[in-house]
Amino acid sequence: MSDVTLRTAIGNYGHTKPLKDGTVESDRFEMEHIDVSPVTSIFRRMVRGLEFDVSEMALSTYLCARAHGKAFTGIPIFLTRSFYHGGIVYHSRSGIKSPTDLAGRKVGVRGYTVTPGVWTRGMLQSLYGLDLDSVTWVLSGDEHVAEYVAPPNVVSSPNSDLAEMLVSGEIDAAIGVGAHDSPDIKPLFPDAAEADAEWFNSTGIYPISHMLVAKNDHLESKPWLAGELFSLFQSAKKPYLEFLHSGAPLGAGDQALMNMAKLVGDDPIPYGLESSRKTIETFIQFNVDQKVIPETVSVDEIFASV
Repeated sequence: MSDVTLRTAIGNYGHTKPLKDGTVESDRFEMEHIDVSPVTSIFRRMVRGLEFDVSEMALSTYLCARAHGKAFTGIPIFLTRSFYHGGIVYHSRSGIKSPTDLAGRKVGVRGYTVTPGVWTRGMLQSLYGLDLDSVTWVLSGDEHVAEYVAPPNVVSSPNSDLAEMLVSGEIDAAIGVGAHDSPDIKPLFPDAAEADAEWFNSTGIYPISHMLVAKNDHLESKPWLAGELFSLFQSAKKPYLEFLHSGAPLGAGDQALMNMAKLVGDDPIPYGLESSRKTIETFIQFNVDQKVIPETVSVDEIFASV
């Protein structure tokens, strides 16, 4: 038994279950799994208190945290991915019909630096020509990185419920509303899946949502750690991919991944930099354009070598 124990906080996914139930183990360290719900709370606790040795982290939160000197580094293990055309909605009485109609409007998002917001704004700008500076971005929460200062067209609301803000007319549209029962809330892209497929097929961009990070002091004192983590997570993912392709009945989350596999290839959760380099480079530029980070960084600079 190893005498090295790492406090680890990651979500409960099919591809992380073997790590959590002990099916996949390392002979170089043990993982003390800390269950945190919702997963987004992991990011805040890691950024503000460095509570964990290894943790899940949203990609834009990592870039912002790194720009503010937080003492952890990315491992190219990309735990969740998503497309984002389906995440933006508007109020039916707002008069909004197309993405460019968002100019001059108030658009809600939980935090300015949250990954779905950055991907969606980047998509609206690069695909549909929306001037992001023409929009007032209204926040229903704060940023994980407390030191971050948002651009002047970003304001905060005392209301923490995006759906309520939209129905009341406080905002005209929103990113990431989630489940709601209002007939007045409409999708900006009624056929989001088709729009997502067109974006992927034309660019090859497969958006990353969450990744893995490890504390710098562990990476420095254990030069083997990044590679060992990468091998462990790859091993844990293998039986899950076999399950997805086995023809067994799938739950909603598993089926969503299989639907993405039909678009992106047999492995809908690829790890490693090379398959994702263009996606990460694009996302870094989105973060620079949106003033989430001050300057461009190279992909190899921000991830540990595995």
